[in-house]
Amino acid sequence: MRVAVVGSGPAGFYAADALLKSEDPQVEVDVIDRLPTPWGLVRLGVAPDHENIKAVSRAFEKIAARPGFRFFGNVEVGSTVSHQDLIELYDAVVYTVGAQTDRRLGIPGEDLPGSWAATAFVAWYNGHPDFQHLQFDLSHERVVVIGNGNVAIDCARMLALTPEELAPTDTTHEAIDAINGAGVREILMLGRRGPVQAAFTPPELKELGELAGADVIVDGADLRLDEASKRELDADRVRAHRNFELLEEFAAREPEGKPRRIALRFLVSPVAILGEDKVEGVEIVHNELVEENGRIVARSTGETEVIPAGLVLRSVGYKGVALPGVPFDERSGTIPNDRGRVEGAERTYAAGWIKRGPSGVIGTNKKDAAETVELLLEDARAGRLARRDSGTLEALLDERGAFYVEYEGWQAIDAAERSMGEPLGRPRVKLHRWEKLLETGLRKITR
Repeated sequence: MRVAVVGSGPAGFYAADALLKSEDPQVEVDVIDRLPTPWGLVRLGVAPDHENIKAVSRAFEKIAARPGFRFFGNVEVGSTVSHQDLIELYDAVVYTVGAQTDRRLGIPGEDLPGSWAATAFVAWYNGHPDFQHLQFDLSHERVVVIGNGNVAIDCARMLALTPEELAPTDTTHEAIDAINGAGVREILMLGRRGPVQAAFTPPELKELGELAGADVIVDGADLRLDEASKRELDADRVRAHRNFELLEEFAAREPEGKPRRIALRFLVSPVAILGEDKVEGVEIVHNELVEENGRIVARSTGETEVIPAGLVLRSVGYKGVALPGVPFDERSGTIPNDRGRVEGAERTYAAGWIKRGPSGVIGTNKKDAAETVELLLEDARAGRLARRDSGTLEALLDERGAFYVEYEGWQAIDAAERSMGEPLGRPRVKLHRWEKLLETGLRKITR
């Protein structure tokens, strides 16, 4: 049996792993990605100073080394090939394309120059080839980060790293130079609910307090809890408790006068991003917490405040993007499915964020992919899967004159990056321009 997995992030590789382990039926897997490089957000989303998290790619390398695995990079579903092409060439297609854009705030001024989706900032400093033309003006003294999750903390931390902390990472040269030369003095993180409801995790929060060049500022008044938050804190014995302990520790610290400061504020929401031709500030409203239908939600008090700022990073969540010819639910930003079986499309499946929405950690995708693959194999054993065309993807791509990067091409890119990084004491220096990636990756292909 032949299965196409579209998307080469963690969900894609975990799906490939589960498929390749099947003995009844035996499965060959082609992993397809629009980028020349695999690993998804492990390569292009995980913060560069989190090399330990990126180490999960070693497990993916073992999956790629198994018989029956192939990689097709630089192949986009919708332009290079269609969903219908894949349905004809494969017994089944599994979409694991993640959530590729950001959720909107829906407030005035959101599109002013200087107001950016955090997803774009993360992609820029991580070397995503689609985002290297962007220019972030880091000359302003204050940056406002809207959001209270791990991506928001990553953005704040990256802006606060010293040259010595940035040097051993795989951040792009351009981003390192920009951050080192930045005029940023304060990074202000805004959360619409309270400290107990914050979405960041304790390890990420703890790291803020360990930065060499930034004081962390928390107002003790923000840590006075209402009764509902006290009950929520008591119910969560691990994450919220540890977060709250860390916030109390930060609030008790005396600032050391470090060159930058990260200030965490709670119970505030942006109502407008201000400015004429560019961002000049953010208008916020103060919130209070109320219980509605058993949930604690933020409600505006009507009290507003203006915070001067020259740069805004909006980090309020990722959202999936529709693929031509594949069912899509705009409201949830996912492919509609029942435990991974796509609704309204034959022999089509989904796993990862495009299946369930942007939630969980890297490992969450393993169980999620296994659930999808179990249903796919169940359908195969019941005789519900059968391709219509005996051709192959490589033959179709050759016929269309499409260039693609095989796994050996990715290994050439990987080797080139590591060799450039080694003399600098860095894990790699990323190739982050399309032309250089393709020049290096396609070199291994002879036709």
